[in-house]
Amino acid sequence: MQRKAYVPGVALLVVLVAGCSSGSGTDGTDTDSKAGVPKAAAAPPGRYRTLPEPCRAVNKGVLKDMLPGAADLPDDQKAKAYAGAAELTYDTDRRVGCRWKDEAPDGVHRLYVDFERVVSYDPAVSDDDRAKAVYGKKESAAKLPAPKDGGKDTPRPGGAGKSATPHGSPSGTPSGKPSGTPSTGLRVQSQAASPAAPTTPPASSGPPATTPDGLQPRILTGLGDAAYLDDALTASGSAAQRRTVTVVFRTSNVIVTVEYTEQPGSPDAAAPDSQELQEKTQALAAKLAELFGD
Repeated sequence: MQRKAYVPGVALLVVLVAGCSSGSGTDGTDTDSKAGVPKAAAAPPGRYRTLPEPCRAVNKGVLKDMLPGAADLPDDQKAKAYAGAAELTYDTDRRVGCRWKDEAPDGVHRLYVDFERVVSYDPAVSDDDRAKAVYGKKESAAKLPAPKDGGKDTPRPGGAGKSATPHGSPSGTPSGKPSGTPSTGLRVQSQAASPAAPTTPPASSGPPATTPDGLQPRILTGLGDAAYLDDALTASGSAAQRRTVTVVFRTSNVIVTVEYTEQPGSPDAAAPDSQELQEKTQALAAKLAELFGD
């Protein structure tokens, strides 16, 4: 007797389903349910993938100028002062920094350089756009005063100074936009005083700080894609007044910070010169910007 071919029910079902799903058009071609729908293009990566070695980014000639007290140190200590101390970091492709310091009877100088490479983990946001946002927060936090002439990066003449405005007073909005309360010049930071503290500074705190025209904290032009300068004088009771000048600039997806501080050795000494510190800090920032050139 001849046997009839037998196809199990499960196998037959598989064949039928495969036949139905193998094509969806009358022409027998395969189609994708997402065909014709373009995928969103990922935002481009940042220009920079690595960072310079910060302690080697500042040449010895610049360090000699910015750390004058190191010149009188013994050779081994001088070499250590110029070598700097690297900041502790867990990802040198993302952030690195270096600090230098000199101490002399007539004062102390500190220098800090920081490189931050910004990376966006959102495929719809580019590294550059993310870096713009990070830089914007830094500029906003600096609370730059509104420029008196409505311009940016005012020339830096010598000339008579004007009274400094207390730190924390209305001084401007991000990106240097006027806030309606123009600042008369440099902000002064003071340590919090107790309710019983005197309202006038002690006689030993030195002459009152002044800010020559054109030296107020401000937006800078011609440095990276965006830049600003901050200048703060810290008065701390009987100690000498300490001035810190900071320049921050962004180039593509990297943000560079240069911070230079000078504090006289005597509380009776005049406050450090704003113009001198600003010029040195801006000059170093310009040299660092060259590291990210074409």
